[in-house]
Amino acid sequence: MRLIIAIILLVISSSAFCEIADRVVVSKSNKMLYLYKEGKVFASYPVAFGSAPAGHKEKEGDGRTPEGIYTIDFKKENSAYYKALHVSYPNPKDIEQAKISGVSSGGDIMIHGQKNGFGWAAFIVQRFNWTKGCVALANENMEQVWQSVNEGTAIEIQP
Repeated sequence: MRLIIAIILLVISSSAFCEIADRVVVSKSNKMLYLYKEGKVFASYPVAFGSAPAGHKEKEGDGRTPEGIYTIDFKKENSAYYKALHVSYPNPKDIEQAKISGVSSGGDIMIHGQKNGFGWAAFIVQRFNWTKGCVALANENMEQVWQSVNEGTAIEIQP
């Protein structure tokens, strides 16, 4: 019984003292996600992208991860992947550019963990760009990001 209480207290205390990010930066060239608070990086994690990561997302299905400044507009705990943070892509500029090109801008861009049931494979899967345009992390890293990022947090995705 004491062991169970100790474990519960450890879990509660570790999440209670988690730093909260005021900004998320994703660097496609470094394949990293950085969490910032008051202008300083307090955590960083390796990530994977869409199958064709170079350049800004131009249309649905292009395998690219968008570039620019967006917002984490909602959290999705019950996802096909281990937790997900929705990125506010497309913004009005993205929609207008897609309209000019006569294509759909796409959407549903998330920061997420591994496909449910495949968390064990992250040590292999994360070596490749495998998403449809999302930003993927190992599940344990996604858990830390999930605890540190609130809805409304700014996210900048850099080339």
